[in-house]
Amino acid sequence: MKELRKKTYLTLFIILSLILLTVLVLVNVRSYIREREDVMINLDILENRNAFFGNRPGPWMNGPGGEGKPEEDPGKQDPDFRMPEEGMEGPRLKPRELENMIIPETELYTVAIKDGAIDGIFTFGNTSEDFRVSEVAEEILKQETGDSISIKNLYFSKYSYRYHYGESIVIMNNAQTSGKLRALLLETLLLFVIMEGVIVLITGQITKWIIKPAQEAFDRQKEFIADASHELKTPLAVIMASADEMQAQESDEKYLENIRYEADRMSRLIAGLLNLSKLENGEDVSARKEEDLSRILEKTCMAYEGVAFEQGVAIETEIEEKMTLNCNKEEMEQMMATILDNAVRHSHRDTTVSISAKYSKKTGGICIKVINSGDPIPEGDEEKIFQRFYRADKARSRSENRYGLGLAIARRIARNHHGDIRACSKDGKTTFQIDLKN
Repeated sequence: MKELRKKTYLTLFIILSLILLTVLVLVNVRSYIREREDVMINLDILENRNAFFGNRPGPWMNGPGGEGKPEEDPGKQDPDFRMPEEGMEGPRLKPRELENMIIPETELYTVAIKDGAIDGIFTFGNTSEDFRVSEVAEEILKQETGDSISIKNLYFSKYSYRYHYGESIVIMNNAQTSGKLRALLLETLLLFVIMEGVIVLITGQITKWIIKPAQEAFDRQKEFIADASHELKTPLAVIMASADEMQAQESDEKYLENIRYEADRMSRLIAGLLNLSKLENGEDVSARKEEDLSRILEKTCMAYEGVAFEQGVAIETEIEEKMTLNCNKEEMEQMMATILDNAVRHSHRDTTVSISAKYSKKTGGICIKVINSGDPIPEGDEEKIFQRFYRADKARSRSENRYGLGLAIARRIARNHHGDIRACSKDGKTTFQIDLKN
């Protein structure tokens, strides 16, 4: 059981951790893709802006290696400037519209190139003192020999750029983008650590819930083995002792009776265990056929009238006629005999055991109720009485050669017939309700 609990816990922990890790990775990947697309869009927008205005030296640039801001309208500084006419290349957008298309917080630069050297630098958005755009441009000019675009790892790269060979370089400072991505990565790592702690607690609770049926079955199995061993040990001890006495002395009828008695007890116990085992493994449905359940119930009740009379108990029936059920006749008789025997033996003298059976609209099957007045089921034991070897009064059960297998067998028969048995005690009356379906 410890191994099962350990494997279940580890399996759940790994699954939940992988789900959490996958979600957090997807969040970071999606954020990275979005930021990369933003970088590409900003480089494209500024490239288009350059194509619109043209990379002309003039008052809107501060000269080689310089940095500055454009005038309000480049057309005012250049008498030859005119908006593109229809049919001319270039976007038909006003300068103000082009500027508004770029994200204000982005740090962008346009470096004009003339004769392979820096002719001027145009800045847009925020600027930072530690970003030396002229040095970056010189480095790009040394390593690039044609049109190119470079967007490296945004977590670590300092800048991205688009190079229009011999004309201009659009450069973007990645500091802000890298900061955002790293902050998100740190937040998700912190969240992962916190959620792992939560997963540890959740996994523990789910593991307990999952293995609870197995734990209960394991406990019942241990109890069953202990009880079966105890029940078999007593008759075996008597048989062995009687055999020893018979060997030491000449044959004695008393010892022979002991051997027969205990052997008979063992035989009935083993038969009951085998029967229960067979039922729990499932019944062969080919052995079933349409039977008159009303007739089966009536015959079983009549058979127990003698036993009830000896106990000072009367049997009263109210059985609907011609109720049919696809069932195993012998098992139905065994189930009803067990319930009736239990009701009669636990009834007080001069009381009545009532048996009713009818079709139930609520369940869509047949409902059988057996009600007696007598010893109540101990509170909280309504389910335990259907466990194998359960006996409320162990001393009385042992003296009557009862092993606590009858009700376990009866419930298994009912469940094999798509039904169940429930029991409860209230106001001095105990009710066994059997629901059966085709």
